[in-house]
Amino acid sequence: MTMAKAIEHQRNGYTGTARLLHWVTAALVLYQIPVGILIANFELGPLYDLHKSVGTLILLLTIIRLAWRWAHPAPTLPDHIPVAQRHAAVAMHWGLYALLLVQTLIGWIGTAAYPAPVPFFGLFEFPQIWWDDRPLSDRLFALHFWIGILIAVLLVGHIGAALYHHFVRQDEVLQRMLRGEVAS
Repeated sequence: MTMAKAIEHQRNGYTGTARLLHWVTAALVLYQIPVGILIANFELGPLYDLHKSVGTLILLLTIIRLAWRWAHPAPTLPDHIPVAQRHAAVAMHWGLYALLLVQTLIGWIGTAAYPAPVPFFGLFEFPQIWWDDRPLSDRLFALHFWIGILIAVLLVGHIGAALYHHFVRQDEVLQRMLRGEVAS
C-alpha cells in the first residue's frame, strides 16, 4: 500500500485491528446482555462463571481498544454529516467505552464484595479487589443491572444509526467499520 493510499485509508475507514476489536467486543456484549438478564432472574449456575469470564475479557478488550484508538485515531466522518450528528457519534462512542469500563469494574468489585471468585474461562482467577461486604455487593449488582440496560439502549442507538446511514442515507459510514475503506 502506498503512503498516499494509507493516508486515504486512515481518513476514510477503520484499521483492520480496530475493526476486529470492535466486532469481537460487539459479539461479546451482545452475548452478555441476555445472559446477564437470565442470571439476574434465574439460578443458572454455570452461566455465572461464563458471564464473569466474558466480562473480564470485555474489560481487557476495552482497555486494548482505548490504547489502539489513542495510537490510531478514528477516521473523520464524511463532510456531509451534520455537526449535531458528529457530536452525537462522538458522545455515543465515548459513552459506550466509559460504560463498558465502569460496568466490568462494578461487576468485578461486586463479585469480590459478595464474596465470590472471578474466573477467567477456568484458566485462573482474577484477584479479589474488594473486601467482603454483601450489602455493597447487592447495591453494586443492582447498579450493574441498570448500567447493562443503559448499554443496551446505547447499542440500539448505535446500531440504529449505522443502519440509518447504510439504508436511508446510503452513505459510507457503516462501510468504514465493515470493510475499512470506502469508495472515493
